[in-house]
Amino acid sequence: MDSNGLDSDGREFRNAEEMWREEVGEEGSKSQWYGTAIRYWEKVDATVDGVLGGYGHVNDADVAASDAFLTSILAERFPAQRDAPTAARPSRHLVALDCGSGIGRVTKNLLLRHFNEVDLLEPVPHFLEAARVNLAPENLTVPEMHRAANFYCVPLQDFTPDARRYDVIWVQWCIGHLADDDFISFFKRAKIGLKPGGFFVLKENIARTGFVLDKEDKSVTRSDQYFKDLFNQCGLYIYTMKDQKGFPDELFAVKMYALTTEMPRRPTAKSKSKRLSNRPAIIK
Repeated sequence: MDSNGLDSDGREFRNAEEMWREEVGEEGSKSQWYGTAIRYWEKVDATVDGVLGGYGHVNDADVAASDAFLTSILAERFPAQRDAPTAARPSRHLVALDCGSGIGRVTKNLLLRHFNEVDLLEPVPHFLEAARVNLAPENLTVPEMHRAANFYCVPLQDFTPDARRYDVIWVQWCIGHLADDDFISFFKRAKIGLKPGGFFVLKENIARTGFVLDKEDKSVTRSDQYFKDLFNQCGLYIYTMKDQKGFPDELFAVKMYALTTEMPRRPTAKSKSKRLSNRPAIIK
């Protein structure tokens, strides 16, 4: 595990285990941890600027990068969506889950462009109520067959999806509220919700090294290596990943990970030799 870190008061920790012992180690401390986070967000306005911490102006750059990332992966994994559907290969009815959906910002601006149905998962009631309004049919500009289907007011650590419902489970700017054991438990449970060929997208702030604990909203910004260690414990594999561009310098770096439950295919010896044989020869 990527080792040392610090909190928002500047206190240093030798490792993540030390930090988690202090934050959630005692009986009842974990419920206090999650309760503090909910109370923090209950005081935040149900607006784009509110859910983005006063940085509502990054919305367009965020959505554009996410759209490019998602579009390329959908084309690779579900090619029938790109090609003209036939009777033998009909167009796939795509369904997504938006985790930590807030007011439906990602669902409205991104997911409903690509998916026939999107379910929203959000533990803060007034955010979810705003999402119901924002995603009402009269407030959307997507085709009629694309809709917000279900609204779940449930925290990530308590949610189990219906089996094989989702093509994509999108997790953005919310997983930092989960303790490591609940992070692992969530993804292990959520795997059953994926259809064959389905995948996760995790989009999150990235610490340069170790981790940074925000004591006010009870969230942890993890480093890239910290995330990769957790993915390994979840039994997830990185299909592809990409850095977010175009955000203000004062913000954390942001990375997008596409995660699958199957190990990525490795080049076979035959394909490798074929690739080598196509290289230009040296003229002697």
